[in-house]
Amino acid sequence: MPANIVDARLDNFETVLKEAEAGQGPGLLLILFVGDVVASTGESWCPDCVRAEPVIYDQVNGADRPVTMVRVFVGDKPTWKTREHPLRTDKRFRITGIPTLIRWENGAQASRLEASEAADETKIKRLMRTRSSRSSSMSSGGSRSASSSPRASKSKSSSFTSKRTS
Repeated sequence: MPANIVDARLDNFETVLKEAEAGQGPGLLLILFVGDVVASTGESWCPDCVRAEPVIYDQVNGADRPVTMVRVFVGDKPTWKTREHPLRTDKRFRITGIPTLIRWENGAQASRLEASEAADETKIKRLMRTRSSRSSSMSSGGSRSASSSPRASKSKSSSFTSKRTS
């Protein structure tokens, strides 16, 4: 079943996430953080994102239940590399590398994959099928990281879909 992939940028991420949470229903909510797309190449400036995204999209689009994925473009490389980047300093996310795929449950991170983990099909599947709360995931020593990329997937339009930035 195709995933509902909703794009966000730094300037509208909070609104897009809140709307995705409100409209999620019984399905899975994932957040994927990736580098912006370079207009001249049509790909992210982030080579790990370029490798991981097709694997992530295959997994989320092949899920046996509804999946909503908020794909967040973190900015161009110079913007991302600053220590003061809002996603690096936000206590809910503390993103240190991209791609980062987060399973979001009850308004909090349940698990995550970062960097090369995000291209690992087995880890993505595990992230998607785990149904644990944040506290049980942390106390059980479960995976706290996951990543995905939906560039090749079909974005469903919704009232909160935003366009990619380049």
